[in-house]
Amino acid sequence: MTAHGWVGLLIIGAAEALLFAGSGAVGEWFTPVVWTGYILFADALVHARTGQSYLTTRRGELAWVAVASVGGWWLFELHNAPRFWRGGADLEGLWWQYHNLEPSFPLRLAGYTWAFATIFPALFLTAEGLRASVFAPLAGRRPFRLPPWARAASIWLGAVAVALPLLVVSRWLAPLVWVGYLLLLEPINHRRGAPSWLRELEAGDYRTLAALAGSGLICGALWEFWNFWALSRWTYTVPYGGDWKIFEMPVLGYLGFPPFALEAFAMYNFLRSLVQKAPSP
Repeated sequence: MTAHGWVGLLIIGAAEALLFAGSGAVGEWFTPVVWTGYILFADALVHARTGQSYLTTRRGELAWVAVASVGGWWLFELHNAPRFWRGGADLEGLWWQYHNLEPSFPLRLAGYTWAFATIFPALFLTAEGLRASVFAPLAGRRPFRLPPWARAASIWLGAVAVALPLLVVSRWLAPLVWVGYLLLLEPINHRRGAPSWLRELEAGDYRTLAALAGSGLICGALWEFWNFWALSRWTYTVPYGGDWKIFEMPVLGYLGFPPFALEAFAMYNFLRSLVQKAPSP
């Protein structure tokens, strides 16, 4: 493993040790710090498996993915916090809430940006490693083609799914956000010729689909595990199964992580198709 992988492991270990030793500074910045360590470690594993990675051969790509990650998660924050555009302070309708944040707005904004920038890179690196290892045998399988009418219907359903939570403030509508952009953008990427796992399925290649779903589960479990111990953290308010939790996440919520990873992939590649200089993950 390359040196930056060991640095990543050191960051993770040191962050956890300092957190449990009572370090307030580490506890407040634990999420972005520990996920930076994870990205370094995962990148080194991907390089060891494939001979290339963000930090060794595709540094420019990492910058694009990080920028898309920040923008994408702020879009989810817009869905989560309708009070921002309704002009009120009522928390009704919030699906997740942050606690014990940095009181200084510039520092809080820096923390948001740093943490949000780690989301897509962590998902894509984990998926890349799974694609090259666990799910490598899923190439050369029976092709699957979604008919044109089904792709068109998916776009319309996705548009409704992403618009409805902005029009109707309800805690019951959270699942729409985690599938809406997937339904909307993946068929558009297929149509535009952007990287698309739908097109890969037509060639009998199921690796990307399976790897992204697996990445969502792995990263989702780690997000909730590390969040549970952090001082600056998030909690959830949902009306279905909210009392049955693993860490802070209601059990049913873990079903949202695989489609979220697929959604992140679709969002990034849609943006990439608009700015052609950005490479695909």
